[in-house]
Formats: sequence, C-alpha cells, structure tokens
Amino acid sequence: MSQTTLDDLAKLLLRLVLGVLIFLHGWAKIRNGVGGIEAMLVMRGLPAFIAWGAYIGEVLAPLLLIAGIWTRLAAAVVALHMLVAVLLAHSGHLTMFTASGGWRLELQAMFLAGALAVLLLGAGRYAAAGRGGRWN
Repeated sequence: MSQTTLDDLAKLLLRLVLGVLIFLHGWAKIRNGVGGIEAMLVMRGLPAFIAWGAYIGEVLAPLLLIAGIWTRLAAAVVALHMLVAVLLAHSGHLTMFTASGGWRLELQAMFLAGALAVLLLGAGRYAAAGRGGRWN
C-alpha cells in the first residue's frame, strides 16, 4: 500500500470514530430531548433555544463527518460544540482527575483534538465528496 492510501485510510478511520462517538451523544438527545441542557442554560441566564444547537453539533455534524461531506466545516462545528460543552457543563472539572489518575475531561479533550485534526487534515479520498473542495 502506498503512503497516500495509508494516509487516506487513517483520515477515514479518524472521521468514522469521531463521527460515530459524537453521534451516539446526539442519539441520546434525539431520544430524550435537550431539556437538561435548556435548564442549565436558563440557570446561567442564557436563552434556552441555544440547547437546540446540540442537534447540530451532535447529530448533523457527525453525520457529515461519517459521510465525508463538508468535512472540515463539520469538524469545526464539532470542535466549537466541544468548547461550548466544556465551558457550560464541565468548567468545574478542568483541574479534576479520576480515581484511576485520568483527567476528568479526557473524553471531551479527545473529541476536541480529533475534531481539530480532521479540520486540519480534511476528509481524504474515502469520502462521499472526495478530497477536493475547500471544505473537504
């Protein structure tokens, strides 16, 4: 296998893992709604409708990542979504560690880093939209 093929397979793997794992959080929102997020936003003095952005960051963007359509834009949305999630829901955990020694926000950090990596790398050859275009 050529290095280009391996690079494209790595991009595909990264896109699929990130997309599927974020989408699972979105699926929970589809099934259970965003009421908890709405309550948290209102408690912080923010409008409740912002919670509906979870569907963009956890459903639409991951599906675009998985398919390889507007990949860089979708990755940027996921990265922004993770930053907002950390600021709104996890800011109190920034300096905390788990009982096993891991950082309390390691999952959020990996999602953010993965999204930034996809944003920088693009979709690769194995994408519905191909590797061409500004947003792929």
